[in-house]
Amino acid sequence: MGSVRPPESLPPRFGLDPARMRLPVSDEWATIRDHVVTRVPLPAAQVDAMFDAGRFHDAEGPLPADAPYVSGGSIWFHRDLPDEAPVPFGIDVAFSDDRVLVADKPHFLATIPRGKHVRETALVRLRDELGLPDLSPAHRLDRVTAGLVLFVIRRADRGTFQNLFRDRRVAKTYEAVTRYDPALPTTQVVRSRIVKERGTVTAREVDGEPNAETLVELVGHRDDPVLGPVARYRLTPRTGRTHQLRLHLCSLGIPILGDPFYPDLRDVPLDDLRTPLQLLARTLSWPDPTSGEPVTVHSRRTLQAWDDPAGWLAGPAGTP
Repeated sequence: MGSVRPPESLPPRFGLDPARMRLPVSDEWATIRDHVVTRVPLPAAQVDAMFDAGRFHDAEGPLPADAPYVSGGSIWFHRDLPDEAPVPFGIDVAFSDDRVLVADKPHFLATIPRGKHVRETALVRLRDELGLPDLSPAHRLDRVTAGLVLFVIRRADRGTFQNLFRDRRVAKTYEAVTRYDPALPTTQVVRSRIVKERGTVTAREVDGEPNAETLVELVGHRDDPVLGPVARYRLTPRTGRTHQLRLHLCSLGIPILGDPFYPDLRDVPLDDLRTPLQLLARTLSWPDPTSGEPVTVHSRRTLQAWDDPAGWLAGPAGTP
């Protein structure tokens, strides 16, 4: 029972490994069931039903409800998943080799399970659809941002690629659509100090030494008959603070179209797929850890407010 790997008798479900519960070193409980009912926020009758269904396992297999308590041991089980608003958009693979996979994710799909998003996440979908149980992200994209996310295929390679991001050896560019302001320079560097406090969903800029820097370049602008004057920008972040790109464009007076956080926080239901944030992770570049040769991947996605403004405003078919 001392193994830290899930037992073979309990394979991943929807791409998710079972949860591991460590049993305290104690002689307080006669059976594992007696301990479980004190640990999980479920009625005792529901816990008993889970034991009857064979949902609790140790390293040897399913456990009966009267299995003796094993001090310092471990058990595994699959948690009940929350009801989720479906994200009816596919996730593409932009690049893969024997070490990494670069996903080209759509708007509204979270990178990893969190809160109310579990199955409807890029990680769980890819693990399940591609049969890659050890897949893990080397970085993350906001749920409302589309574009490239790099995943590591093997556990042994996680540290290597996470260190590339930590050491700023991965280059990223983004694209965004905003209102057009002719008074702004076509190229500028925005620097500020950004803080994000625990328990708040938005970040903010404060006085002090800058910790965030973004190169902002105007790619094009036009007077659109639907949206009015709009602009498309290329954004090159030189740091990676939370919501950095969204805050920096907002501070210039040109918040990204569809942003539910900046300048004003809006309550948007999870199943409302209209007017997605017009921010796209366009390119990822990194040196191959073995050869040192540069690898560059491009997103094939586009920003709808630029290419199809009326469709962006209307939302997908069937959207309330």
